[in-house]
Amino acid sequence: MKSIKSLCPECHFPIDGKLFEEHGKLMVEKTCSEHGSYRDIYWSDADLFHRFDKYSVSGDGLSNPITSDDSHCPENCGICSAHRTTTILANIDVTNRCNMKCPVCFSNSNAKGYLYEPSRDQIRDMLEILRNEKPVRCFSVQFSGGEPTVRSDLPDIVSMARQMGFIQIQIATNGIVLARNLDFAKKLHHAGLDTVYLQFDGVSEEPYLKTRGFNVFPIKEKAIENCRKANIRSIALVPTLAKGVNDHQVGDMIDFASQRLDVVKGINFQPMAFTGRVDQDTRENRRITIPDLIKLVEDQTDGQVNRDAWYPVPFVVPISRFISLMRNTPVPELSCHPHCGTGTYVFVENGKLIPITDFVDVEGMTEFLTEIVEENNENNSRLKSASLMAKAAYRIPSFIDQEKAPRTINVKKLFTNFFTKGTVDVTKEFHRNALFLGSMHFQDMYNFDIERVQRCGVHYATPDGRLIPFCTYNIFYRDEIEEKFSIPLNSAAGISSRPVRKETTEDKFSKAVTH
Repeated sequence: MKSIKSLCPECHFPIDGKLFEEHGKLMVEKTCSEHGSYRDIYWSDADLFHRFDKYSVSGDGLSNPITSDDSHCPENCGICSAHRTTTILANIDVTNRCNMKCPVCFSNSNAKGYLYEPSRDQIRDMLEILRNEKPVRCFSVQFSGGEPTVRSDLPDIVSMARQMGFIQIQIATNGIVLARNLDFAKKLHHAGLDTVYLQFDGVSEEPYLKTRGFNVFPIKEKAIENCRKANIRSIALVPTLAKGVNDHQVGDMIDFASQRLDVVKGINFQPMAFTGRVDQDTRENRRITIPDLIKLVEDQTDGQVNRDAWYPVPFVVPISRFISLMRNTPVPELSCHPHCGTGTYVFVENGKLIPITDFVDVEGMTEFLTEIVEENNENNSRLKSASLMAKAAYRIPSFIDQEKAPRTINVKKLFTNFFTKGTVDVTKEFHRNALFLGSMHFQDMYNFDIERVQRCGVHYATPDGRLIPFCTYNIFYRDEIEEKFSIPLNSAAGISSRPVRKETTEDKFSKAVTH
């Protein structure tokens, strides 16, 4: 049994919770003195929970936090001094307008009767805050919404981020504008856009009717085609995963992506979070956790990508620490909570999926890198870069079985170059041949764990100068921020309002699933 700090789903008052095993699952249970007890699935596989827990890493957070009062987490997000992870990926909502009305939208776009659309000067200020983070700045930003492509000046915003030194610039989009406007896609590419984070819920009509209200699949295909024509070579497919809706198409989506590796570089599955009041039976019947996704992948790829291929996000921290030591400068560390996200890489050869773990001893490699870093720290010395490179060049090949690797790439050379040269070109070469499979399970009030919030690496930048962890922003802060920096829709010249959605997310989703 493990104690956690959580919140009451009704009054949001901080309460104690406990994690415990039951029938091979990790359950969470908590009791509010006023509103009673709540119980939910935290992780659906206890063995996998404990395996991932071994890779927990505590980061140092920011040396220049924006808020200092950490006594009532998560009431004073900002980032505060209790936060343990720097901003790995920043989200900046550039609008709350959208050209769709999806029942599973956590941002509830178009439903509020006011326009939230930060000016370019405000966006520049938010980027400046991210750039000024210490000891290591944020290098990656995602422009989201709403639907960011409804802003005609989005290419200018992307260009501004590039000029300010951001090296990974993304947009989170439903793809409608990209599908209909090739010139706009080209403008985004020329402005410096790296990645399209494409909403993608399946490979047939059925799941879109339930999640989006109409068949969007042809639009997704056209958006991908236009990205290819515009020379945008990095698309991440982002399915909102829900039981009975698209969980049967996990393998089909992987197959779809593996046939488009020239532009599709990954799939990031996002199990649905429950943002409103949902009874326990409904949650238990519809809840998908990361282990469920891992099992779906194994079953639907005929065992080609099994559970042993997956590792938690902080597993890669030793790589960051080695690179930091070699460069003698801090680099971002993915010290997120081990149960927030997971990932693996697969290579495709003759229609077969080959996980990286089939030919690389990833655990042995990270242990070797950890030994070098710890040896350096214990001796309180700084090995010269040349010495570090020599050690890496000598040992790294021993962790690779080239006979089991895809024949199309020289894996030993690729990995040796990465750890000795660390160039962007080497990283791009790796991604040209690999497909990233990942999952990020965002929290809701029923499975809320404050420790996960304190180690979140995905933060929203806001116009009031704060950086707010993803889950707390969408549960607590979104409405407050958007309303504070908004204008009424009827006062927004040139902006057409859309009807306010009367039903909650769960109301509409429930109807979609049951009909």
